[in-house]
This record gives sequence, C-alpha cells and structure tokens, in this order.
Amino acid sequence: MIKFHPSEQHLVHYVLGELSPAMLMMVGSHVDMCPTCQMHLRDVEEQLSLKAFGQRQVPVAPLDEEAMLNAIFNSKTKSALGPIEVRDYLSLEGKRFKLPATLARNGERIGPWSKMLGKMWRAPINIGSGETLNFIYMDQGAQVPEHTHRGFEATLVVNGVFSDEADEYRDGDFVLLDGQHKHTPQTQHDDCLTLATIDAPMQFTSGLSRLLNPFSSLFLK
Repeated sequence: MIKFHPSEQHLVHYVLGELSPAMLMMVGSHVDMCPTCQMHLRDVEEQLSLKAFGQRQVPVAPLDEEAMLNAIFNSKTKSALGPIEVRDYLSLEGKRFKLPATLARNGERIGPWSKMLGKMWRAPINIGSGETLNFIYMDQGAQVPEHTHRGFEATLVVNGVFSDEADEYRDGDFVLLDGQHKHTPQTQHDDCLTLATIDAPMQFTSGLSRLLNPFSSLFLK
C-alpha cells in the first residue's frame, strides 16, 4: 500500500502542465503506480473544468508526458525522429525492474549505469533542462551517509524497500524533503530502485562523511 503521495498542489500543477520536466516525470510516474492519486487526479480535472467552464466536463484523457516534455525541451517531434523507444523494463546486474508507463515511454532518455559509493548504482535520465534526474539503485545493505538538503530532494520508489530514521518506503511512495529534514537512507534485507531529483547539492552532516561536502554536487550529477 502506498503511504506517501505528492501534494494536492503538485497534482494541480501536473494537470496544468506547470511542473518542471523532472517533477513532471516524477509525479507522472507516481500517478502511474497509485490508484489513489489517479482518483484524485480525476477530481482535480473535474474541479478545474468546473472552474473554467462552469459545468461538469467529461474527464480529460491522461496527460501525454512525452509530448509535454518535448514541448518543454523545444525538441523535434517523435514522428520526425522515428518511433518512440518504449522500455518496459530496466536491467542491472541480471535483475529486471518493470517501469511505470511514464518512464517506459521515455526509454530513449535513460543513460547507462555507473557505479557510485558502496553498493549503489546510478543511471541518468536526459531531460535536457539542466535539472538532475537519476535512477538510483541500492543493493541490500547499502547506505547513503546522513545528509540534509540545501534545496529539495524528491524520491519515488520504483521497486523495493528503503528506510530512514523517519519511516520505511515501498513501491510507489513519493517522498519530498528539504533543508528542514536530515536522514540516512539505507536498505537492509531488500534492494531498492528509486527515481530521484535534487535542485541543489546535498549537505552531509555526520562524521567523516562531512569531508564529502566539497564534492556533493557530483553525488547525483
């Protein structure tokens, strides 16, 4: 059961197409996985229709994130570039992870895996906007050093489980943190694939990990 969701404000901005490319993909992927937010999205669409037209409207079709992202990036249309590459699964070290529809439709934007600290891997998603958006894979027993955030950090659990001092997060959970939060994400008996975006370097806060601060901008580059 999904416990953590985007805010009502995020859903409204999602319907209106007013999110940044990274957050558009983050929120869209959560909605793909979350029946509760799918219902909330229909309510938001109806409320916006009532406000705009003064009467009930037939619910609009789900957003085409691919078309919206291309419009934001001012890129050529997919019809000009060829068929869209749909990647239903993401593979790493012999493991396969099923992708939500929003991510699957943007398969050609997913870059190669690279090794990070400890038992962690990263695969960037090229959204062409200067934002940072990455798949982060944490193997069993992985841990990110304790840190806070100079800006915000949004994380979506695509598959698996990770935890921190506050809670445990599973498939579909959407977590948004800022400088008021300090945590140590880790996995124990399960591995975890997440989608993550930050708008400023993290600030490591504990022990020797503070020596990483001059290089924290590279952590989720």
